[in-house]
Amino acid sequence: MKQLTGKKGLIVGIANQDSIAWACARAFHEQGAELAATWQTERSRPYVEPLLQQIGTDIQMPLDVTDPAQLQAVFDTIKQRWGRLDFLLHSIAFAPKQDLHGRVVDSSPEGFLQAMDVSCHSFMRMARLAEPLMTNGGSLMTMSYIGSEEVIPGYGIMGPVKAALESSVRYLALELGAAGIRVNTISPGPILTRAASGLASLDTMIIDSQQRMPMRGALTIDDVGPLCAFLASDGARAITGTTQYVDGGFHILN
Repeated sequence: MKQLTGKKGLIVGIANQDSIAWACARAFHEQGAELAATWQTERSRPYVEPLLQQIGTDIQMPLDVTDPAQLQAVFDTIKQRWGRLDFLLHSIAFAPKQDLHGRVVDSSPEGFLQAMDVSCHSFMRMARLAEPLMTNGGSLMTMSYIGSEEVIPGYGIMGPVKAALESSVRYLALELGAAGIRVNTISPGPILTRAASGLASLDTMIIDSQQRMPMRGALTIDDVGPLCAFLASDGARAITGTTQYVDGGFHILN
């Protein structure tokens, strides 16, 4: 039997076929899960909807995480259609370009707060809404990067933001553990995706990673999907509060 047969999961963060969230969606589907997924705006919908049709996504909805009504609508629909939720993948991040490309010390209060809200606090809001639906326990997953722990030139404001996200994962793991809900961070190495392309030094980060990581070679989104499928499965029932690296070992060098 496939490891996710009978499980139902929500994926937030598919932007196009190069998204890490899309690789995860395919891995969940291949392992037998029923899926709900979202697109951010009507402009992104034409890129996302055909992908969701490929894997027969049961629930497809718009979701701007800064809109409380849209967020509530997604979880209300899951409750009405499924009555429960077994896993959730949060794979979104944002910072205004001026703040992302500038120095951390020069970041604007508005830009920093927006980056924290979309990239970090939205995960907490989803966890709160998912908790009552995870009646038999569940798995919450989010995406980070080693720039949360070490200073990576060019990662800028996202370093402190992802550090806050990883800390939040540990606190959520403590608070939700009694309900059987696991909370983990996945930390891939640099991969060329639409979200990562906003980093001014992405090419340099990719080259440096490929040259230095013990397992040489390019990382792809398909290196991430199988790990997320495992973390959503019962095989990971005792794993929580962790950061799981998918970076060819790059993190041991810093």
